[in-house]
Amino acid sequence: MEWKPNRDDQKPLYKQIAAYFEAEISSGHLPPASTLPSERALAATYAVNRSTIVAAYAELESMGLVTRQKGSGTKVSSDIWGLLNKRMPNWNHYVEAGSVLPNFPIVQRLREQSKDDRIINFMSGELSSDLFPTEQFQTILSSHRFTENLGYDEPQGNERLRAVIAEHVQAYRNIQTDASSILITSGAQQALHLIVQGLLQQGDAVAIEDPSYCCYTLPLFRSAGLHVHLVKPDNNGIRPADLIELHKKHRIRMIFLNPDFQNPTGTVLSLERRKKILDISSEFGIPVIEDDPYSLTSAGEFNQPTLKSLGLNGNVLYISSLSKIVASGLRVGWVIGPHPVIQRLADIKQQVDFGHSIFPQWVAKEFLDSAYFPHHISLLRQKLERRKQEMVTSLQALLPEQVEYETPQGGIHLWCKINGLSNENRLIEEAIKKGVIFTPGRIMGSESGFVRFTYGRGNEQQIREGIKRFKEALIESTMT
Repeated sequence: MEWKPNRDDQKPLYKQIAAYFEAEISSGHLPPASTLPSERALAATYAVNRSTIVAAYAELESMGLVTRQKGSGTKVSSDIWGLLNKRMPNWNHYVEAGSVLPNFPIVQRLREQSKDDRIINFMSGELSSDLFPTEQFQTILSSHRFTENLGYDEPQGNERLRAVIAEHVQAYRNIQTDASSILITSGAQQALHLIVQGLLQQGDAVAIEDPSYCCYTLPLFRSAGLHVHLVKPDNNGIRPADLIELHKKHRIRMIFLNPDFQNPTGTVLSLERRKKILDISSEFGIPVIEDDPYSLTSAGEFNQPTLKSLGLNGNVLYISSLSKIVASGLRVGWVIGPHPVIQRLADIKQQVDFGHSIFPQWVAKEFLDSAYFPHHISLLRQKLERRKQEMVTSLQALLPEQVEYETPQGGIHLWCKINGLSNENRLIEEAIKKGVIFTPGRIMGSESGFVRFTYGRGNEQQIREGIKRFKEALIESTMT
């Protein structure tokens, strides 16, 4: 056989082998009832493990192209083109052909590891359960009368919740809006999906920060066929001049920003740059998507205005949610924007899920409209500050030379540069062995040698132990 699998190809070897034999059978080069090489012989021919050939033959069998019998080997189906041949759908082909691209393999692997209770999780960007206002929710559920209609709600979301959110964003972020300009979503993630699906087209160019949480969700952008251009920030956020240059080259159609305690770097976009970016948006007619999940987590007083409150001409779509400040499982987020845009996004959401569930909307309304909320935010800020300080203290004590970072004023993440990191994959595997996981920098953008630690997920004791385990993993990963 002259054909050989290509080890430089990203496609798994067993899939390459299965595809080769599928083509040989379909072309008639391997006629019905002919015998394929034994698993052991073919493994030797291609210099692969026998399990690789077993997987390839199993895939051919699932397509109905071959039959496998113990003692008789693997043969091309004798009735491959006849009426008697019963073919199973090749689900692998369907899985690979879907329009939504899969997440990065390393993300899938780390998420699978996060299910282990013994793992200290610095990866998941959510609050730990002890930071949720569980008792307040229980009080609301037991003492407040539920009178909402249990049918499908309005596509934009419950009107009373939207009115409460309008009051909330005015009080906390100085955004002037009303219920008609708000769409309730299943967290900020769904808001991003709706914007990409409803307002952009295949081939459009978009700008996002590098590194960025949006890089984490790049399959969303790539699935939509968008051209993603990364803009590197400094300590004051992205430089407006870089956006102008990028637009001249690529005709940017939309800008995605996380201005306050940016995920993952923790940086804050300066007021001067906010104003200049809004000027650019107005001059070139480029919408700005402002993702604001963390501004209420600031340790001290935080007065930086939102882009939405500064932009008076409707160029900004503002996204926020309760996921990072109340409870991730509540799945209540919102988009604020011009009424025609909100109507368009609401129409798409209605096609997807017929509107948001009434129960979380009702709980969110009652909680936001109560004295519980400001008290909860005050406690949350204090607890997050203690956890952040514990992480910083642990890194200073255990890895003073190996790790560099800028301590953020808010948010739940610490963006760290690992000095001398030569093998990120080995560090990840060693960390898993030691019982700690984190977010590798490369899946959040183009940076190498960086990691993101989330301190909102664990208590102080877990943070100390997690940094200790990370140090052990880092030492193991650098040993030859």
